[in-house]
Amino acid sequence: MGERRSIGAATIAEAFRLTVEDHPDRIAVRTLHDETVYTWAQLREQVDALAGGLHRLGVRRGDTVALMISNRPEFMIADLAAMTLGATPFSIYLTSAPDQVRYVIEDAAAKVAIVEDAFLELVAGLVEHVFTPDDWPTDPGFDAEPHWRAVEPDDILTLIYTSGTTGPPKGVQIAHRNQMAAVDAVEQRVGFPDDSRVISWLPSAHVAERTAHHYLPIVYAMTITTCHDPRQIGTYLPAVKPTWFFAVPRVWEKLKAGVEAKLGGDEQAQQLLAAGARRVELEQRGEPIPPELQQILDVAEPKLFAPLRAAIGLDEARLVNVGAAPTPREVLVFFHAIGIPLAEIWGMSETCGAGASNPGERIKIGTVGLPSPGVELKLAPDGELLARSRVVMVGYRNLPERTAEALDADGWLHTGDVATIDEDGYVTLIDRKKELIISAAGKNMSPANIEATLKGASPLIGQACVIGDGRRYNTALLVLDPDVAVAWAQRQGLDGDLAALARNEAVIAAVQDGVNVANKTLSRPETIKRFTLIEGDWLPGGDELTPTMKLKRRPVEAKYAALIASMY
Repeated sequence: MGERRSIGAATIAEAFRLTVEDHPDRIAVRTLHDETVYTWAQLREQVDALAGGLHRLGVRRGDTVALMISNRPEFMIADLAAMTLGATPFSIYLTSAPDQVRYVIEDAAAKVAIVEDAFLELVAGLVEHVFTPDDWPTDPGFDAEPHWRAVEPDDILTLIYTSGTTGPPKGVQIAHRNQMAAVDAVEQRVGFPDDSRVISWLPSAHVAERTAHHYLPIVYAMTITTCHDPRQIGTYLPAVKPTWFFAVPRVWEKLKAGVEAKLGGDEQAQQLLAAGARRVELEQRGEPIPPELQQILDVAEPKLFAPLRAAIGLDEARLVNVGAAPTPREVLVFFHAIGIPLAEIWGMSETCGAGASNPGERIKIGTVGLPSPGVELKLAPDGELLARSRVVMVGYRNLPERTAEALDADGWLHTGDVATIDEDGYVTLIDRKKELIISAAGKNMSPANIEATLKGASPLIGQACVIGDGRRYNTALLVLDPDVAVAWAQRQGLDGDLAALARNEAVIAAVQDGVNVANKTLSRPETIKRFTLIEGDWLPGGDELTPTMKLKRRPVEAKYAALIASMY
């Protein structure tokens, strides 16, 4: 393989051109069954034609272009076309309420919007020009050269509107130089082979999707397979066999539950998995593997572990990552046991998603790893994690006061996360500074870690919200996992929808068993004294969860105030 010239590019716009020159015939983006396929050279043709159409409408360097497009090749064309003109494309969550869409479009002052048919009416009154991917304007003869060459490293590449758990979202301004530093940091830690493959399946309004499945592929000439329905990711993994895969904890919990359901009561498989877990814990403590354990593992690898990796579709992955919330330890250990090196990472919209990550050869389970290459991390006196790096945003759009709160005079980003850093430099996250629970007795606790423990203790528990700030003891609002709960109920001869199951005594008793298991691993003040099963589900972008499945704590406490009061 020749030199990767795109790495030395000053902007993502330049990196795209270099990748096209170096790999014109490599597939850039495709759908699962190749209904749509573009090589890098074909992608550039599409991009430049749309860029010409947008230019004719008056889109220029520094303008903003709103996108509400699902995960499909057209997103990539639209995003790159705006960027080619030096404009700033940004995505809006497809689950956004009308007032959220209005707020973001007005804050960004978008001139043009490219949206799916379903959002045409919603967006039509908010911007001057609205198109769908089926009717966007093109100019096939357009010369994009002078336009992309005029793009500067300090120009704003995209806006990431944080899916705020409180108040309106803040527009994180990411410059080309920030994102070039971020893709470099990720590549140094992972080491992508040539011909890498990724799946585009997270919302493109989220920083993880943009960095992992959009900008990294542009710079490193990866092939992207688009997955328009995130619930189908389990089908896509074995079909694509990605080189690298990132998902939130809930997805890994589901993958683990799926494997366990398939293995069912196979006693030998359970013994081999237990042996794998023992090996992982010994390795984590730096202790040798006893010969008798090694003998079992030698049987387990070809008989169980390798087939499981292939069935999941992660047998060719160099490294796989999880982030955005604490992951139950047993989930991490499970994947390590079968030879899938699942590592926690930490990043924010404000750091292009880069920040800290575990090196593949030295993963410390329970930590988010070492500072990413090129990132400095330190703790403030109160334990808040501070970050300084070229990956750190320019600032929040139209919010100079909020920018000044977040970025101090020495360039340190105040992340709002409380953490510890061990003697080897590995970072462990405690929780968001504003979300720590302080009990009536003055005990500081992390609700996120207690919630992860609850979800790890019972597959029936899909979502959890721990209550306890200023109170005598902790309680929890729990939501059944819709897939697991229905399957479990059928095995018990029960029927009914999720709401009916949440009222069923047998289901409540089974959840109580899970809470009891969790309580055994929690400190006494952290234990859950009472819980309430919520009837129904909590969906991303709804009242309780952000589009990226973070808990909206205050809205949850307000909505369920009467239920919470009844537990005290």
